[in-house]
Amino acid sequence: MSAPSVSPAPAAARQLPQFPFPGSSYRGPAPLFARLREEQPVARVEWTGGGHAWLITRHRDIRTVLNDPRFSRAASYEPDAPKFAGLFQAPPGMIISLDPPQHTRLRVLAEQAFSAERIEGMRPRVRELASRLLDAIDASGPGDEPVDLVSRFAAPLAMAVICELLGVPEADRENFHAWVRMFADVSGPEEQAVEGREQLGAYMAGLVGAKLAEPADDVLSALAAARHGEDRLDFGELVGLGFTLLGGGFDSSAGQLGNIVLTLLAHHPGQWRRLADSPQEIPVALEELLRTVNISGNDTSGMPRIALEDVAVAGVTIPAGDAVFLAFASANRDAEVFAEPDRLDFARADNPHLAFGHGVHRCLGAPLARVELAVALKELTRRYPAAALAVAADELEWRIGDVNHNLVALPVSLNPTGR
Repeated sequence: MSAPSVSPAPAAARQLPQFPFPGSSYRGPAPLFARLREEQPVARVEWTGGGHAWLITRHRDIRTVLNDPRFSRAASYEPDAPKFAGLFQAPPGMIISLDPPQHTRLRVLAEQAFSAERIEGMRPRVRELASRLLDAIDASGPGDEPVDLVSRFAAPLAMAVICELLGVPEADRENFHAWVRMFADVSGPEEQAVEGREQLGAYMAGLVGAKLAEPADDVLSALAAARHGEDRLDFGELVGLGFTLLGGGFDSSAGQLGNIVLTLLAHHPGQWRRLADSPQEIPVALEELLRTVNISGNDTSGMPRIALEDVAVAGVTIPAGDAVFLAFASANRDAEVFAEPDRLDFARADNPHLAFGHGVHRCLGAPLARVELAVALKELTRRYPAAALAVAADELEWRIGDVNHNLVALPVSLNPTGR
């Protein structure tokens, strides 16, 4: 059977701006994605800085690619794989960098430490950590004085949760935070990112060694104890999983919490008050916020896949060896799946968004992220139903070059009532 012929890139593709497209923000993907979903759902794009890739923009096509083993994560680490300047790539060997069966083996073991019972059991502790941070804010001055919810709440809450998850002592968390920021900044000097990765790696290796010697009641110890028959995670795999949890559990969680609060206060203040009055609506509302609030700096999963052979997607053949980017933020605005996709609808019960991915690489920490975000929203809206931005939304400063849309600061007048 002969291989399918390669479809030539449409003329429109050659006229697209370089990717990542301009216009992406926390409010949604670049406007160009709406046209691509309609006219060119599989588009060949030129990467800023050189090279090309294929961009998949529709919900159904992205799910197809994620379920197709001919699109490989591991192959993106091969010496001859396409490289993209300025793109953060997780270190090779991590669970998010592997294909089945290697990925399947790690996933089976890792999921033992992420049981629904364990994650739900963390909810009271997450609530305690959130309350402690907000108590400190309330004690620090009048409620009408602006408070930076990034540095005073979102970042320290996410850091506290992930550190407790991993068993990082409180005395080490300031250094831990600094190394994470160095590691996540793809716009800075390469040696800075390398230093951050090396510092984190050395610390994580020491932490794993300590948990192997003296297990505690934390997820890293549970990972070390996980077994599948005679199989177990080795030392390097435990370090890699620690890195994976750190990336998703801190930077993304803190960024998304800040972006969600900003979205509600700046653009949907009535919905903020609605959640204050009806906290039982928060779980469904959170799913809609995860769908519509865009965390990704380039509107994609940020992790290219490589076609292992010529593969046709939506009538376009992607040649073997080419890279594919999956535009999750675009899929979450796909009118084929979501009625009135650009509208924030807290009554949207059927919500198959791709904020946490799909398929074998679906985010391992998604249940914990939901607990953390739901607790944070409930505590913030309950205490501060009249909260308002202290500056105009267009005056806020963003971290340039980060993997995610991350705020530098979020000044809010909390104006708490009933104290």
